[in-house]
Amino acid sequence: MKPLEQALNDYVSVRRSLGFRFQTPANLLRSFVVFLQAEGASHITRELALRWASRPAKVQPSTWTARLGMVRRFAIWCSATEPLTEIPPADLLPHRYRRKPPHIFSDEEIERLLRKTQQLPSPKGLRADTFTTLFGLLVVTGMRVSEALGLEKPDIDFDHGILHLRCGKFGKSRYLPIHDSTVEALKKYAQARDHLFPSPLTLAFFLSERGTRITNGTTEYTFAKLSQQIGLRLQATHHGRGPRLHDMRHRFAVRTLIDWYRAGLDAERELPKLATYLGHVHVKDTYWYLEAVPELMQLTIDRLIQREAQP
Repeated sequence: MKPLEQALNDYVSVRRSLGFRFQTPANLLRSFVVFLQAEGASHITRELALRWASRPAKVQPSTWTARLGMVRRFAIWCSATEPLTEIPPADLLPHRYRRKPPHIFSDEEIERLLRKTQQLPSPKGLRADTFTTLFGLLVVTGMRVSEALGLEKPDIDFDHGILHLRCGKFGKSRYLPIHDSTVEALKKYAQARDHLFPSPLTLAFFLSERGTRITNGTTEYTFAKLSQQIGLRLQATHHGRGPRLHDMRHRFAVRTLIDWYRAGLDAERELPKLATYLGHVHVKDTYWYLEAVPELMQLTIDRLIQREAQP
């Protein structure tokens, strides 16, 4: 094994031993090592690191910064054993990621999407049920897509209406109470699934028509194509541009906050509850919704004006 490949394997092993999943960075760094080898380089240089980081042309500049940051951390590791290693400066690509304003799906858009999902070609009759139930679950719980796809049969407590999310971000798990109507929808899907696959090889709650776990890529692609068909996204060969499946999570957060304001509740006092339900590590991640959506910002301002007007 070549030195750079060995260094990368050691680096990935150490990062994972510290509790990081490190899947995407590991894959990107492997492509970086392949790039170095194709260039005939035996060690990391600033010029090659910058050229590799900037290779994807049609991406946000912040993506280049993130790629270079991965290389920089790997270069620091390599410099301990390879003195010729050049560590890219931290400010070489100073672009910062900026969150895009979320698309807040309307009730009418959700209805059109789910009706179209029910019409998915489905030889065994399960594909349409799977994605209709999956998308519906994302709408009413605000779960991350990965969390929903990671659900397994023992994670659903039908008797008490609770979901156990074991595949949360940063390795965190949590329990989610769900409405009785959601419990019934999940029960109905489970009955249809078990009728077709009484003994699947996986414990995954959501199954494909082959009896396997649904992948994130398949889910995102299915959503993108359906969104194009109902006019939510522009027509494109692949995913295209437009509202994302992750925006279902934004819709849940925003609708919850708006309902609290309209009910006269103190949204600031209630916010930690929403942050916990969504699985945010910091409550400041939930505060972002207040400034990201104009209606929420206006409700916040109106509440402040009312407070100041009180004697």
